[in-house]
Amino acid sequence: MGWPIRDVLRRTRLAAVVCCAMLGLTAARVVAAQDVAGAATTAAARLPFFVGERLTYRVHAAHFGASGRLSMLVDTTEVVRGTATWVLRFDFQARVGPFKAVDRTESWLDPVRLTALRFHKHERDPLSKHDEHVEIDGAAHRWTGDGGTSGVIASDAPLDELSFMYVLRTLPLGGSTAAAVRYDRHFDAARNPTLLRVVGRRTLTTEAGTFRTVTVEMRVQDERRYHGEGVIRLDLTDDDWRIPVQIESDMPVVGRTRMTLASQNHPAADHIAAVP
Repeated sequence: MGWPIRDVLRRTRLAAVVCCAMLGLTAARVVAAQDVAGAATTAAARLPFFVGERLTYRVHAAHFGASGRLSMLVDTTEVVRGTATWVLRFDFQARVGPFKAVDRTESWLDPVRLTALRFHKHERDPLSKHDEHVEIDGAAHRWTGDGGTSGVIASDAPLDELSFMYVLRTLPLGGSTAAAVRYDRHFDAARNPTLLRVVGRRTLTTEAGTFRTVTVEMRVQDERRYHGEGVIRLDLTDDDWRIPVQIESDMPVVGRTRMTLASQNHPAADHIAAVP
């Protein structure tokens, strides 16, 4: 037996109300997503990197004639816990004879507040393997990782090792050598402080061209990798874009490693520090 006509009408009206509510919710989500994306787009106008930036490097290591490649990419946008982020990717591969060392790192960076919300890392070499998956909640001052690991965050704008490399490009580096500046922004308190110091300026030639650079020494705390303090030296273009032209650091197994810029995709107008 069919439903009475009034029940059909009532159910039809109810379905229409639900449908409108769902459409309204969807529209609200779209507007919210557009607002979030709009804020991120506005932030992009003042940053020295952009979604789609790709930097590639030749890798030369001290031990056993190791060589390889590195790419650093601002890959895409992704909303994390309601915040629009830029996904940063670091992909390092080096070969030592028949063996390969790999470091794939990802960071989800809020381009408005310049703070990290998520961090993933995968390292593999002939002697070890290491993985990290961390959620970073700066508002709650807590981070949580694999296996129930967690900790308190001291900074209101926490970073990880990869996002710091990008935020470094936004910092004032002074006109000459200066005393070290301390930053306590790593989400893991054991990894603080990071000390930055401008140690000079020079001209470097790589596959990507010849550039005037500012040389920055970065002292980091990393018990797992460096058994204490490690030193990373970066040559950044001496202009507003601060493109890393050369990076020198100690890497597991392959030893002291030099990464020199092979290609980049900034518009020609950005190349203020390029030497003709």
